[in-house]
Amino acid sequence: MIGWIILCLLAVLVAVLLIRTALFRPKEAAQSEPEAVSFDAEAALRALGELVRCRTVSSYDPGEEDDAEFEKLIALLPKLYPHVNAHCPMLRLPDRGLLFCWKGQRNGKPAVLMAHYDVVPVEEENWDVPPFEATILDGAMWGRGTLDTKVTFNGILSAADNLIASGFTPQNDVYFAFSGGEEVNGDGAVHIVEYFKERGIEPEFVLDEGGAVVENVFPGVSKPCGLIGIAEKGLMNLEFSVSSGGGHASAPAPHTPIGKLSAACARIENHPFKARFTKPALEMFDTLGRHSTFLYRMIFANLWCFGWVLDLLCKKQGGELNALLRTTVAFTQMQGSKAPNVIPPSAVMVANLRLNPHDSVRSVLMKIRDTVKDKEISLKVQQSFEPSPISRTDCEGWQRVSRAVADTWKGCLVAPYLMVQCSDSRHYRDLSDRVYRFSAMDLTKEERGTIHGNNEHIRLETACRAVEFFIRVMKQC
Repeated sequence: MIGWIILCLLAVLVAVLLIRTALFRPKEAAQSEPEAVSFDAEAALRALGELVRCRTVSSYDPGEEDDAEFEKLIALLPKLYPHVNAHCPMLRLPDRGLLFCWKGQRNGKPAVLMAHYDVVPVEEENWDVPPFEATILDGAMWGRGTLDTKVTFNGILSAADNLIASGFTPQNDVYFAFSGGEEVNGDGAVHIVEYFKERGIEPEFVLDEGGAVVENVFPGVSKPCGLIGIAEKGLMNLEFSVSSGGGHASAPAPHTPIGKLSAACARIENHPFKARFTKPALEMFDTLGRHSTFLYRMIFANLWCFGWVLDLLCKKQGGELNALLRTTVAFTQMQGSKAPNVIPPSAVMVANLRLNPHDSVRSVLMKIRDTVKDKEISLKVQQSFEPSPISRTDCEGWQRVSRAVADTWKGCLVAPYLMVQCSDSRHYRDLSDRVYRFSAMDLTKEERGTIHGNNEHIRLETACRAVEFFIRVMKQC
């Protein structure tokens, strides 16, 4: 009798799983042909090249920065974008903050479009072409900042310049907010946010760098995916240190400082943080999972039953999907003795943690202490900030951005996601609950790998499509 009951229950469970999977199909969307967009593509590409030729390298050591190169870029803007210069006054704020205001016809809530014009350093000897000459080769422009993020800086200003030239005026104000120190967590964006707060300006939406149109990033989905970040993870740089009496390496204690740190590293890596299904992840699964293969659709349609399977796959494979689900820990630096035969009097290692929105700096630090279980290891937070709030997807701001993505990259699947990197948009956390993160590009895995790396480059068609995207966004403002 008990066997029959169990069999019946299993049959019911299988039926429920199959029915839920069968119903987990793509949602019907209104089909409409997007309006054609025209602009001066040659002028936009010339402008991008001029921006790339400015060596606006930011550094945590101000002595390594060249202020003249930043001033050179700013001085070029009136020439590169003459209509913006004539209609949108530029305000210079401390720490290389630039703020333009394009006045609209009404007094509704404005849009804020963001980018940064500083770039990370380069190792020129490892580049195939000079990194600051904007070389055109094989249908692409090569140079530091072509992807991160002079392409969006140029996309915003080129879009506005072309729209102004055509006689277009937005319904409401549009702000262009640029910082020159994003790569070093500078305060340019902070001063811009303070400007808005002091004047009681609440944006309809804020759009900064973040996701992109990418392929082969979601299990079982072959179509391109336009991923818009609706939140970003927090950050913590955590220092682990051990002190000792030092000594000669010929007579070591059972556990040296580096040995203790290595054991702590292994314990943390072998005990990853718990998976937490946040709103960005669940909405992404609900959108993209419907377009996946049958097996993955069964998992995403029944996370209540198969969440552990997804968790297991993510922990084993690592990568972007795993980072979407949990707080991650990456050990990046270690320092010990200066000689191979000397036990170090102290040893240090540093981990870079990216915090899931369900976690906090305090809770993560407590979890690390509990995992290490070694009182001789000292922990010191070098730098930290909390995860961002999660932005709304049930509002007009989201609709405007997602429509522009869908219309620019026809056929892509638009979905929210959790941004695992950091951006200046985190400073808007108290100003708006409609902060979105989308880099206006379609990128291959190889192209994404050049961001902050060698041979950064962008296809010319991709750079032009960024302008098209921002034209579509501005026409809805």
